[in-house]
Amino acid sequence: MARPLALSLPNLISILRILMVPLIVSLMLGKDYDLAFALFVVAGVSDAVDGYIAKRFDMRTELGAYLDPIADKALLVCVYITLGVQGQMAQVLVTLVVARDLLIIGAVMLSYFIGHPLRIAPLMLSKLNTAAQIIVAALMLAALGLVPALMPAVVPGEWIVAATTILSGFAYFLAWFASISAWDIARRPPGGPA
Repeated sequence: MARPLALSLPNLISILRILMVPLIVSLMLGKDYDLAFALFVVAGVSDAVDGYIAKRFDMRTELGAYLDPIADKALLVCVYITLGVQGQMAQVLVTLVVARDLLIIGAVMLSYFIGHPLRIAPLMLSKLNTAAQIIVAALMLAALGLVPALMPAVVPGEWIVAATTILSGFAYFLAWFASISAWDIARRPPGGPA
């Protein structure tokens, strides 16, 4: 059970991860891919560390429930957009990744504004998608900065990211639509118009 808002160690780690995003993007823009890769790995490790600390020492908070996915998405979306702008990643893949996240955020906001706040639990497919996005981004940065021989491994990874992005986006839409529909039906007055 998440506690109320609190600035715990896991939350501080998530905030530091968010603050790393502009630095990683800046390094990428300067074509310092080796350093960008190193910081990307540090950010990935920090994600695992804050999750472990939160669970192991019962330091989960409501703030952390929002900060952690925001940090993950900020990092991945910014890295993908930067790679797309630099022509290192297919524009269609970048568009899929960004559009899926924007649609999910839009659906959650719409639910909130119409009076049906929605907490979306991560789907297993979404976790697979996030893992694939991280691996592909890391492979791309490593190939650009350290080991060019890794580049052929990026292409099948991009296909996996594309497929899991589409499928998880569709699964989230179905879950959101079912929730909104059930809420709408429940709030209609008995015997009222359908």
